[in-house]
Parts: sequence; structure tokens; C-alpha cells
Amino acid sequence: MGYRIAVDTGGTFTDIMVLDDTGQLHIGKALTTPERIFRGMSEGISVVAEDLGLSVPDLLARSDILIYGTTHATNAVVTKRTAKTAFLTTAGFKDTLTFKEGGKHGPHDYSYDYPDPYIPRRYTFEIDERIGSEGEIVRTLDKKQVREVIALLDERNFEAVAVNLLWSIANPDHELAVGALMDELLPGIPYTLSHQLVPILREYRRASATAIDASLKPLMQQHLREMSSDLRDAGFAGDLLMSTSVGGCQDVEELIARPIHTLKSGPAMAPVAGRAYVQLEKLGDNAIVCDTGGTTFDVGLVRDSHLVHTRDSWLGPRWLGDIMGTSSVDMRSIGAGGGSIAWIDPGDLLRVGPQSAGSTPGPACYGNGGNEPTVTDAAVCLGYVDPTYFNGGRLKLDVAAAERVIGDLAAKMGRTPDETASAIMTIANELMIKAIGEITVNEGVNPRESVVVAGGGAAGFNIMPIARELGCDTVVLPRFAAALSACGMHYSDIVFEATRSRFMDSDAFDCDAVNTALSEIASELDEFRGNLKGGAEATAEIQFWVESRYRAQVWELDTPVPKAKFDGAADVAALAESFHQVHERVYAVRDEGSPVEFVNWKGRIAIRMFDPPPLVASAATDHAPSPDAKRSCYFLETGRLDTPIFRGGGLKPGAQIAGPAIIEEPTTTIVVYPELTAKLSASGNYILNCSGG
Repeated sequence: MGYRIAVDTGGTFTDIMVLDDTGQLHIGKALTTPERIFRGMSEGISVVAEDLGLSVPDLLARSDILIYGTTHATNAVVTKRTAKTAFLTTAGFKDTLTFKEGGKHGPHDYSYDYPDPYIPRRYTFEIDERIGSEGEIVRTLDKKQVREVIALLDERNFEAVAVNLLWSIANPDHELAVGALMDELLPGIPYTLSHQLVPILREYRRASATAIDASLKPLMQQHLREMSSDLRDAGFAGDLLMSTSVGGCQDVEELIARPIHTLKSGPAMAPVAGRAYVQLEKLGDNAIVCDTGGTTFDVGLVRDSHLVHTRDSWLGPRWLGDIMGTSSVDMRSIGAGGGSIAWIDPGDLLRVGPQSAGSTPGPACYGNGGNEPTVTDAAVCLGYVDPTYFNGGRLKLDVAAAERVIGDLAAKMGRTPDETASAIMTIANELMIKAIGEITVNEGVNPRESVVVAGGGAAGFNIMPIARELGCDTVVLPRFAAALSACGMHYSDIVFEATRSRFMDSDAFDCDAVNTALSEIASELDEFRGNLKGGAEATAEIQFWVESRYRAQVWELDTPVPKAKFDGAADVAALAESFHQVHERVYAVRDEGSPVEFVNWKGRIAIRMFDPPPLVASAATDHAPSPDAKRSCYFLETGRLDTPIFRGGGLKPGAQIAGPAIIEEPTTTIVVYPELTAKLSASGNYILNCSGG
């Protein structure tokens, strides 16, 4: 077996995880280079290559698989750096993207404006045609008018086209005809047809997904092909895969055709790793997975050993941003990472984020010209970080710069630098606790019943007080926590989803129509597997869901489908009961007397194309290790005191460390707060006891 490389490119750092031919994982980390992704990737790979006694070209040449995840598409959408895109829709529906799903939380709050549509209204073109809800042609497509619109698109230099015609999911003929005219009149200009990308009910969601996908095609095609070319030129000849938003991976060429699935592709892998580590430590089936990077704090769930998926992922604030519309791992993100900037608002209150110093210039302590205080600068000033050992000593930190920016902020607040730095950490904690609450408490999950899995380079700074506040007794912080998403790629499968819309009511359920939809989904999944090199021989798992709701409800819940074929009333009743159980779990109530509506049916295939890293435990004997050094650190509970410092590389399984203490790994630092404890498990992961007992 050759090497397997996983790469997660974030806004600040590029994380590398390499699985060697003996089943051991190796970690590398480097600053992200947005202007040319491969440069930062190569620097991270060189860290691992050096440990293995290889050059970067040698390591790449001996690698069978490289899996790539990135925030490039997400950042492009959020910062409005996508292609100039036209939106073609049925006449009379020009404002689908403008109206969204209500606009904003407070319709009478005029302190902020109604959000702009994803594609400007002036870039929207109405097409003279109409399909009915049953697939009937109400008004024939005016091809002459379509030709005139396409000529106008050419004249105005549009770079991509999104086609979203009404009820194309019932009859795609008109969308296909528009696509054929695009191929004829604007060859080479990428376009997306909504019925092919996301055949679901809810017009705005389908329109938003289509618009986002089309707008990303020029950017991501260039990005992925440039990255692929750089890899090939550097000596990589293996299979190039990319992680996707559904928590699996696919061939890069597949994602060039549907780049919307690259959104949140990196963060989606954190729960995959979290599930593996919770199973390894035998800590139950439910986990809250937190990934604290340099730019964002991402949080997701593992329920009953399964990832949680949603179609409600928004890019930007809910209602104010733009909805993805496609199924994705439910990961909530806020601007609170190691690089988040601390600032004073007009009311003289201290705030943290969402602005980030990123990788360029980065926090002030990076010494690259950053002059604003960040969470990482606060950690340096509090004594939590060894400035000579950051990223294994590869990045020397400028303590004086960190003290200067924190000191300037402290002067504005009339507080000491220690108090100010501690306040920055506390506010970051509260932001993260709120984000966890939104995905747990707001979704009917009691966080006290879950284990926390913490990842990301900045996770160890504050995960213990966060877990204590939530009432979570146990945190698993893997030794490779700094590259949790990249680690998850090694445990992932090739994952593909197919969807069909068949609106059904439990009181008037058409078994034949649903069976046809499920059969079409199964055929599409089988076709994907058959087209995958080696897919037919690989182990595969297929699951079916349907988005369901009680009659007159607005939003649906993902409901497991007990059978892939419905034979009669008993099967329909079993499906309704499946929904009652889901609804009761989320909302603590079930209404068996109310009919259930079933909206969008979907199937997901997970194909195991490669073996995950072996999860091995060694013998562990409980013991209290001696510290390697002491350093002055500040804790809110104790003030400044000499704090024991432990180097992770010198700890043996079973080591128990009582706080206050600092544990230093090459790519992460774990702060064990007063009255709390940490233990190195037999598997080499840190088990943090946050109950204080």
C-alpha cells in the first residue's frame, strides 16, 4: 500500500494528514497561500516528508490517493467573488431570489437593510414558457426569445448561467431545450439546470442552489484544475479525490461539474473524525463535534453513530444569507477562531469577531504585520502558548507584538492586560457556547447527554470551560486535533446522493408513484457506483430518507424510510411512525392523529473504497507524570501563577494531569483549567474531565 494524503485548506492554515504504509498517521501544518493553494499545501506536505525521510516529490510519487478539502468556494460566496452569472427563470418569477424565504428576522427592524439577492435582479432574465405542476405544458417554450436572451448574455459578457424554470422537476423538457441552445450559441460558458442539480420542491431553495452552483463553476474549475496540474507536475500520479459537503468524497472531475458540493467540504469531515474517535474510546453514540480553526468555529453532531444532514445550510446569517438548498452535513459556523479580532464597539463593549486576521497578515504574534488583537494573541499573553514551540517550533511567535496589541486594547478598556486577554477568551467562549446551543438545544438535543470531540489548532485553549458551562462531563481531544477535518477524510467513504420530489399524504398515499421514485433513486445510485473505478467490488451501504412534516407545518424533518418498496397500508403506517419518532425527539411531542406529508425522497450511497486508519489501543497504567517545565500563566480563578508544562511527546498512556496545567503538542496546546483534569488514553487521545470531580 502506498501513502494516502489528506489536505484541508482553511482560511488561516492548511492541514495535512498522511497515512503511511504501516497504518500510522502523520500531521503537517502550514499557513494557507490563497494566491496559489499548492504552495501552502506543499509546505505542509514537506513537514511530513521530512519526518518520513523523504522529499516532497518522493512522497507524492509514492502516494496512491490524495483527498482535498477547502473553504475556497465558501469564501468566494461569502465575499461575493464568484463569476458574473445570469439567472434564467419562468416569466413572472423574476423575484424568486429577491424574496428568499422572508428576508430577515425582524421585518420591522430598520437598523439594517433587506438583503440583496444572490444574483442581482438586473441579471435575471424571464423566459416565455410554463410547465404545470403535473408536468403538463401550459405554455410552449419560445425558442426564438431564448436565442435573443442568450445573444444578450454573450453581448454583456456573462461568465455563467443558472437555469431555473418552474416545475422543471415535473417535466424537464424546457430546461433541457435551454441547455441545448446554450451549447449551440455559447459553447464553453458553464451553466446549471436546476432539475439536474437539485430536483426538489420549494422554488427558492432550488433557485438558490442553481444560482450558487453556476456562479462557482468558472472559479472552482480553474482552482481545481490548477491545483490538480500543480500536483501532477510535482510528481503525484494517484487518484485525486475531494471531500464534499455530505461528509464523503468524490472524484475531482465530478465536483468540477457540481461545485456546490465543495461548499463546507472541509468542516463536513470533522464529524466523520469525531464519530471514529468516540467509537474508539467507547464513549457512546452521541457527540458534539467542535472544530476551532484560525478563522471560524464549526460545530456539528453525531447522533446514534450517524452524521446529521440538512438542507437548511445558509451561507451567511439565516434568512439574510443564501441557502445552499442541497443536502449537507449540518455544521454551524461562526466567526470565532484563533485569528478572530477583538474590538470595542460604539457602546464601549468588548467584542470578538467575526472579523479575522486570517493567514495574511495573521495575528500580531505571527510577526507578519498584524496590528489588531486576536484570540491567539490573548492566549500568548496569558502564557498558554510557548512562543518557541508554536506549530512544532516552525513558526516563532512575537510575544512583544502580542503584548503591544493587547496592551493597547487594555488601555482603552481601563483594565490590565491580563484581565483584557482573559476577557477576550471569555467572550470567545460565550460565542462558541451559543453556537453549540443552536445545534443542540434548539434541535431538541440535550448537550449533557453527549461527549464533546474537540478539534482545530485553537481548540485546546478554551474547550474545557465551554464543556463545563454546557454540562458536558467529557471531552475527547485527539492527538491530531489540529487537523481534525483532514483526519476525517481518512475515515470517509465515497458518498453520493440522489433526490426525487413526490408529494404524498399519509391519508392518500400512492405506493406505485413512491416506488417509482425510490426505484429511480436506486438506479441513479447504482449507476454512480458502476461508473466508479472499483466501485462494483467495494462494500457499499444505501439508505433512504424522506423530508416529512405534519399537515400545515412549514418545515420538514429528515425521516428514515423503513423499506425501499411500499407494499400497502402497513408500510405507510410504519413510515408515519418513523416520522412521529423523529418529531418527538426534536420537539418532544407527537401528533398521531394528524396526517403526515412527505415531500422530497432521497437516497444516499456510501462506498468504502479504502480502509480507514487502524484504531489501536495500547496498555495504559494510570500515573501522574512530572512536568517538563513551568511557566507563568494567568487564570481567572487564580490570577498569575507558575504552571506545570507537559510536552505531549513525553507522556505515556494513562498519564493523569490535574489543572492548572498546560499540555503542548506540536500543533495544538491544551489548557487544563484549575480543578479540572486530563488523561492520555490507551489510544493516545486526551480525555478531558470537565465536571470538576
